[in-house]
Amino acid sequence: MRIRDPIHGTIPVSDPEKAVIDSRHYQRLRYVRQLGFGDLAFPGATHTRHVHSLGAMHVASRVFGAVAARSSLPDDVRERFCAAVRLAVLCHDLGHMPLSHASERIAPKRSLLRLPSWLDSTAEGELATHEDYTAKILLDSSLTPIIERHFGSLGITPMASVALITGAKPPKDPGFTHQGVDWAPLLRAIVSGELDADRMDYLLRDSFYTGVNYGRYDMDWIISNLNPAMKDGRAYLALSRAAAFAFEDFLLSRYHMFVSVYLHHTSVNFDYMLRRYYEESPGEFEIPSDPEDFLLCDDAALWYTLRRSKNRWAERISRRQGFKLLAQFTERDTGYDLDVLRSALVSHNFEHYVVESMNVLSKYASGPGGKGPSLFIIDASTGRLTEVARYTPLYQRYSGAVRLSRLYVRPDQAEKAHELMGQLLGQTVQP
Repeated sequence: MRIRDPIHGTIPVSDPEKAVIDSRHYQRLRYVRQLGFGDLAFPGATHTRHVHSLGAMHVASRVFGAVAARSSLPDDVRERFCAAVRLAVLCHDLGHMPLSHASERIAPKRSLLRLPSWLDSTAEGELATHEDYTAKILLDSSLTPIIERHFGSLGITPMASVALITGAKPPKDPGFTHQGVDWAPLLRAIVSGELDADRMDYLLRDSFYTGVNYGRYDMDWIISNLNPAMKDGRAYLALSRAAAFAFEDFLLSRYHMFVSVYLHHTSVNFDYMLRRYYEESPGEFEIPSDPEDFLLCDDAALWYTLRRSKNRWAERISRRQGFKLLAQFTERDTGYDLDVLRSALVSHNFEHYVVESMNVLSKYASGPGGKGPSLFIIDASTGRLTEVARYTPLYQRYSGAVRLSRLYVRPDQAEKAHELMGQLLGQTVQP
């Protein structure tokens, strides 16, 4: 099967992959939008987790193909490793909840999913994440026998896919060792790491559908400069020094997309109202723990519930009547005292709320799970490896989290609230 994609052109799909794509669990992603409330700010951003996962799978095979071409892996091993990476990336978003990350706050306790103990049993008392649901769907759902039947001949199991997605070590060998070298770190880095197929697709795709240019970067140059690097009996993903600047551009693209798109004040506003809806109408919409019931838990189901609800936050969301942005600032802005602004709004009986958003340049700088870096910079002339976080100055420059503080006020009070804020800021801002 071949799929036409506006980002990558033609995406070839194997018969085993088609069986997974045709499954109900994968088809559910047609009804989960990639950017949640993003289309309220960017009307073109109606693309879904379904198409993103297809694109990420395609990128994963390009990345692995470039790496494998610089290795001595035999053809049969290359085929198996590539199929394993493509499958893991194809399935990495299966557990996303309605409106993407916004609904994880009402997820059931992780213990209710009854995941195997090798998947970090220390988190049992916490709420389940989309990654937990992905693991559950792969290991214990109607999709599980489909994967076993179509990928078993290649020696690829659902457990191996979960290991690549989560980074957890399964009780059975996933089969990623060849001639004494463990290729799991490299394969894992392609699935989820500093320069993974997920990010490489969503930056280009989200940039395209939102109509902004911040997410563009030189993917071809980066991929053509990827290498396998052997260290202590393990294979790691390494980028040639010649592409270091292209990688920095990739990092900045992600950083700017967060500030301008992913943390856009409209999306953040509606995410907050959804949280208030969940808090004030508990049980009206629930995330089921059973993976088969989860099939009906998508954006359409949530929007149906919101439109029928009498909750005031649900009514505002369904009518697109968000609170108005009154002020926004970061830790670098001067003249803003959030406590003073809030006290003034309270004393004048303005209904308002504050939303603080955080973003860091990379959560992989010290390596996923503390098990080492997911990306190295390699000097082709000497073979010397340097952890990417130590090589590029961007990590030092943006090492701290960026905090975006937003103050929203009820729409009918916005004009007077602006006047009040102007008076306050006129008193506090120094020339």
